Parts: sequence; structure tokens; C-alpha cells
Amino acid sequence: MSQKNETVILVLSLAITMGLASAGIWWLTKSKDINLGSKSSEKLISDNSTTANASQSQQSIEQRLSLGEKLLIPGGATTKKQEAVAAIASSNYNTAISTLEASLQTNRNDPEALIYLNNARIGDKKSYTIAVAVPIGSDINAAQEILRGVAQAQNEINQSGGISGIPLKVLIANDDNNPEIASKIASDLARKSEILGVVGHFGSDVTLAASKVYQQNQLVAISPTSTSVQLSGVGSNIFRTVPSDRFAANALSRYMLGKLKKQKVVIFFNSTSSYSNSLKNEFTTAIYADGGQIISEFDLANGNFNAADSVEKAIAQGAEAIMLASNSSTIEQALQVVKFNAKRLPLLAGDGAYTAKILQIGAGGATGMTIAVPWHILADPQSSFPQASKLLWNAEVSWRTALAYDAAKALIAGLQVNPTRSGIQKALSASDFSVMGANGAIRFLASGDRNQAVQLVTVQPGNRTSYGYDFVPISGL
Repeated sequence: MSQKNETVILVLSLAITMGLASAGIWWLTKSKDINLGSKSSEKLISDNSTTANASQSQQSIEQRLSLGEKLLIPGGATTKKQEAVAAIASSNYNTAISTLEASLQTNRNDPEALIYLNNARIGDKKSYTIAVAVPIGSDINAAQEILRGVAQAQNEINQSGGISGIPLKVLIANDDNNPEIASKIASDLARKSEILGVVGHFGSDVTLAASKVYQQNQLVAISPTSTSVQLSGVGSNIFRTVPSDRFAANALSRYMLGKLKKQKVVIFFNSTSSYSNSLKNEFTTAIYADGGQIISEFDLANGNFNAADSVEKAIAQGAEAIMLASNSSTIEQALQVVKFNAKRLPLLAGDGAYTAKILQIGAGGATGMTIAVPWHILADPQSSFPQASKLLWNAEVSWRTALAYDAAKALIAGLQVNPTRSGIQKALSASDFSVMGANGAIRFLASGDRNQAVQLVTVQPGNRTSYGYDFVPISGL
């Protein structure tokens, strides 16, 4: 065979291999009509994204902000969406409206496009503006889940006539879930007098960093996903629609001791994550208060961590249950614990385990795992939100979408009382503040925390996703 023919065959072989790999990745990540992110609600910068984030952090902050004049989520953007962004940048709003409507006909499940469409419909007319800060560069799934909630709230208020006749604009900010970048974005948003409130940020570490800036500048920020107890009472302008880890820890402790009748538990956690440490500490306090015992702790972030050895050691020490307080940067280690446990001990977990990977990779080994989440779409069949969201997105939504919707609804309610930064803060801090959200009334404690219990779900065989397993609410608790 000639050298030329060998070269051609080699190139074809590489192309076929890459094509099969891409197809495999698509199949593994495809979900069946459910917007279920593959990442945790608390994301530290992963090793895989460190290089990308380092280069992206060099961008100017303005390149991370958009009302529609630039694409922040270029992956999978339709041609029509790209045309619309160019039209908005040229203030050609009529063209932008028609092309964005066409894009949404092709992809209804695109929250960035819906936000830009509502912004384009407003154009240069008077409006109120809020921002939403999401981790596009490091966790695109979570970013889109949060954007869907904000987009739905914006769409609803604008279709109903706006806030006393004035429509709502939404500015999207990409902070890559990086504390340093988030602080710079927070400073920029604070300087923009038209920004009256912020939905964000994503991880607890990032929200803690940005909250200092918001508090100094008296700008309200409502996080839909940050659960660390360190955020409680951090500032009078900082709120969250997600219950703190204390609620999740108490629910899991009561379930383990009361329903499972287990007394001794081992905890797996990530020592470098504020979320993971917060959940571990709150769970430990709850277990001892309820009469249980912590047998041992294993750090998933330890370079010498060995899942098989750790599980065997815990069982030998008398552990009767496993608590996974992992976040997304240690989800692979947590999955190894699930694998080597082989269903010998019952599994408990925080919302960091509410990911597609638990269903896809954990599969049968994760069956029966009990997870504490703030909300589940099947938990309240009487709620109008699940039906409305599925009609809008042509898919079911996650708890992150529901709580981002609630955060936007709270800001809208504050705007309706007094459309100023200080007015929103006073409205949300009032003892009688209440607005209906995705799952009942939204109320805040003096600490800024959401006054609401969590929902326990369990992994069971099912067909709501393409993985053959579903998260199913536990009723009757």
C-alpha cells in the first residue's frame, strides 16, 4: 500500500473515531423532556474548566454582560438567534423580534433567546431592569436552569402588562461561578443605576464574595441556589429563595433515624467547598441532637481518597447508613462510593446529588438513595407552575428553575411596591411580605433566608428520563 493511501485511511479512521465519540457523548447526556442539569447546585471551579476560566477571566466585565446585544451562550445558537443579536446591537428591534420568535419556534427550550426577545420587544421604551448572574463558563446546565426561571417570570409579568404598565428587562451576567469575577461583576452592576436588583449568584462561595459588594452598594441580591449557612444574616440586602442547609440536614436526620431506623452514619464530604462543609456540619449537629451517631468522616477531595477502602472501613466500624455531602467537583468520587457500597447501606444526600449523573451512572446502585431538595415538580400536583413551565419550555424543569423563578417573582413584587433599590429592600424585609411562587408563598426571615421546608426524593426505576431511573418525591413525611 502506498504512503498516500495509508495517510488517507489514517485520516478517515480518526474522523470516524471522533464522530463516534461525539455521538456517544450526545447519547449519554441526552435527557427525556426533563431540564435536569448534570451538575450540582454548588460548583467549585473544576480541574477541567480551570484553564478555560483563567482565559475567560481576562475578558472585560462588559463582555460578560448582555441585554441581547451579544451571545453569552453561543453553543447551539440558531442562525436566527445570531441574526437577532446582531439586530439588537444595531437597535433594529423589529428584526430582532421576528428572528428571535423564529429561533424559539426551532428551540423552545432556550431561555437566553426568550429573555432577549422580551428585551427586544421593549426596545428603547421605559422599563425596569434586573440582572441575573449565572455560571455559563463553568456549568452551562445550571446556568440555563436558572435562566429559565427568570425568563418565565419576566415573560409572565410583561405579558400581563408589566409593573404598573412598565415592562421588565433582564440583563444576563456570566460570572463562571468564580468569586473574583463575581465580585467584579457585582461592582459593575452596582455602578449601573438602572439595575434595581440581582438574581444570583450560583455557588455559596461566589455568592458570599459578591454579597459584600451588593451590601456596600445597597443593591438587593437574591440567590436561588446558595445554601450555605454562612449566608444567613450576611447583610440586609442579601436574600435567598432556597432553604439553607440546616433545613436539608434536619430533614435527612429525621428520615434516617425515624423512617430508616438507622443510628450510625458515615459522612463523605468535600473539605474545600463551603456548601459541602456547611451541609456536613449541619447534618452532624442534627444527628447528635436527634440521638444518632457519626461513625467517621471521609474527605472526597483528599488526593489519597479511595472509595472502596473507605466504604469497607466504614462498614467495619459499624456504619448503618452513608451521607453524601458532595458538591459537583466531587460527584465522580461520590459515584464511586455509590458503586462500591453496592446497596449494602442506605444512601442519603444533599441537593448536590440531584444530577443526571446519579440516574445515568449511579443507576441501580443508587436505587433508594434519599436526597433533600428544595422543590420537585411532582410534589405539588395542584400548583400551576409545573404546567405553565412545561407549556413554555416543552419540558419539565428542575428545582433550580423553580427557585430562580421565585427569586425573580420576589424582585418583581418589590418593584411593584417601590421601584427603587432601597424600596425593594424595604419591601422584601417587611414582616408581612409575601408573594406566590412556584411552590406556595415566598417569605423571608430576618436573616434573609427562605422560610420553607425541603422536599425529600428517592431514586427509583422509571421512564420519565431516558436513563431508566427517576427522582420520585417521598410523600407522607
